Amino acid sequence: MSLADRKCVPCQGGVPPLKGERIAALLTETPGWRVVDEHHLERVFSFPDFRTALDFVNRVGELAEEEGHHPDLLLSWGRVEVRIWTHKIDGLSESDFILAAKINRLTGASAPAASAATRSPLTKSSPR
Repeated sequence: MSLADRKCVPCQGGVPPLKGERIAALLTETPGWRVVDEHHLERVFSFPDFRTALDFVNRVGELAEEEGHHPDLLLSWGRVEVRIWTHKIDGLSESDFILAAKINRLTGASAPAASAATRSPLTKSSPR
């Protein structure tokens, strides 16, 4: 069963965040996303205008409510930046990758966005 066909599972805390090889394996099922500091997933989606970007944000919001798992969304003209992580464990869980796969399915996205493709899928960032 693909990640996009699975259901996000609420995290109760007390479990360690995913690391290393497990992250790399799940990342292969979420094209276009990158992992930052083994802490969160990030992807930028590009759109032809503000309205289309806003519609996408609203669809992601509906999906997040259905799944009970909520990403950070940054909306600007023709662009939506999405960040996902599990707050209770301050890192990545399998549900983060499930939500990323479901978001990809919303757009029919199977290829990396241009802005995401220019960076390594596993990256380090400046301190949060």
